Amino acid sequence: MKSRVSSLGYVNRIQENVLAIKKKDLAVLYEDLKAADCVICGGSGRSLYSLNAAMSQSALATAGWRNKVVLTPDDPGFPGKSMYEAAMELERRYKKTLLLMNSGSGYSDDPLVMAQDLAKYIEDKKSTRFSMGLFTSAQESPLADITSKYGSVVQLKGRGKLKPSFEYSETGMMGDIFELGTLELLNSMVEAIYRNLDVDEVYKLCNEEFTELGTLIDNNVNSETYVRLVDLLERRTNLFLGGKGTANEIAKMTGVRLFHLKSFLGDNVYITRGVNTPHPRAGDLEILLSCSGETRPVIIWADVLKKFAGTVFAITSNEESTLAKKADLKIILPEEAQTNSPRRFYTRAAYVLSPLPMKLVERLGERGLNLPEYIISWYHSATQ
Repeated sequence: MKSRVSSLGYVNRIQENVLAIKKKDLAVLYEDLKAADCVICGGSGRSLYSLNAAMSQSALATAGWRNKVVLTPDDPGFPGKSMYEAAMELERRYKKTLLLMNSGSGYSDDPLVMAQDLAKYIEDKKSTRFSMGLFTSAQESPLADITSKYGSVVQLKGRGKLKPSFEYSETGMMGDIFELGTLELLNSMVEAIYRNLDVDEVYKLCNEEFTELGTLIDNNVNSETYVRLVDLLERRTNLFLGGKGTANEIAKMTGVRLFHLKSFLGDNVYITRGVNTPHPRAGDLEILLSCSGETRPVIIWADVLKKFAGTVFAITSNEESTLAKKADLKIILPEEAQTNSPRRFYTRAAYVLSPLPMKLVERLGERGLNLPEYIISWYHSATQ
């Protein structure tokens, strides 16, 4: 009998898919990730954000079995304009570099170009210091084909044959099942490497955490805080989301989905301190994430919005923190973790926020405005 960890069907499906991954495939990539001195992250949109969020925890850990340098091509310190150009410098700096990619479809342009460039470099220079790893739902894809020649491919199922419907709480929206699945899987892999565990323990960590995630989601999804958030989101207001470091990757994951919906309503969604972020207006909503609740720039953002008579919603692990006390609405996700060790807070925040777009769609449906998935997909294709 399949275990149910949540009242929301898509969460249970994510758990089933992660725990069904073939151990022999995951073991190869796990050992490559453990051995790598440098990890280059490749992906697009939410798949990239989930990869970045998990791998940033590896980069931030300053103790444990193995510390790693984590880069993306957009980082100022990335040593080249392309993966091919950067590979020579990466080979000089590191004994082992892993190009780690996340793409549900296996057709995403950005990671595909990176994989093609690195494959060319390996062949041209006969280099043995690089490997590739890929999480995908499509083993029969161009990206999977290249990766399998120079590393390992791990298949993680996404929505599968579930047809688009208005039952978003069962199916998730578009790539939710894959993107949230890789986030939890990668986060557990990072924690297992930090603790010097074998690959079997990754499955145990995932199973343990899914039980916690299901409880956290169910405790919050019908709460007064969630209802008030949906009240605010259905109004004609702009939405701001922000955090620093890993928290910002989670903010972007959430922002993508809410952008699809708020754009349909004629509103805007911004990442705080983005290049096109305007000053807030009275009545706007801001979602801020900070594990400690003491991240100074995030607290300043909260102060600014409150000066404009906006509403601040905070997710933090510390109920007594400055951010929690300043927030008009809040969700507390307590976590006991050693300093400078990988944290589960950020993955938990992503999962607790994941029903928010679905609740907004349900509310709009109650008002007589049904929002089919092809509309959401159109906004996605037009902006991604």
